[in-house]
Amino acid sequence: MKLCNGKQGFPVADTTLSMNSQSRYYENMKVKVIPIRLDPKTREFFFLLINIILASLFAYTAYEKIMDHERFMNGIAKVELIGKFAFFISWAVPIAELLIAVLILIPETAKIGLWSFLGMMITFTMYILIALIWASELPCHCGGVIETLTWTEHLWLNIGFVLLSITAIRLKNTLN
Repeated sequence: MKLCNGKQGFPVADTTLSMNSQSRYYENMKVKVIPIRLDPKTREFFFLLINIILASLFAYTAYEKIMDHERFMNGIAKVELIGKFAFFISWAVPIAELLIAVLILIPETAKIGLWSFLGMMITFTMYILIALIWASELPCHCGGVIETLTWTEHLWLNIGFVLLSITAIRLKNTLN
């Protein structure tokens, strides 16, 4: 970089000469992604493993919500925007979770199940973000062990499951 006279005779930096050296500098800094090449059987194994994990999560939380339905419904009733629909939501969520869990486990419907799982988890994650930002009281009635997590831990758990479902969708696309 060299200095030259700009308007009114003040020195300014001339960056035109250094652009080539900057681009070479940034080329060296580029992150090189090395694709992991897995044989089809290994991809199939990881796909099935992830599907079992995702289906198990929804089956478990749906079971907990149904078994302790009254508490789940009362918890939803306390949420300001959706409290009016607590009865409907308290049945719709666990039924949808069970349906999605079954869809994930059936090979012919796995892709639909995975996309549904992803959509539902993104919705749950957005709810957690909104609750963390704006809510003064943070009720969690997710069911079972998950209720013992802090809201921040719950957020990270959800993000992890979102990433797992994206991984499963990508694996499914490579298997076909």
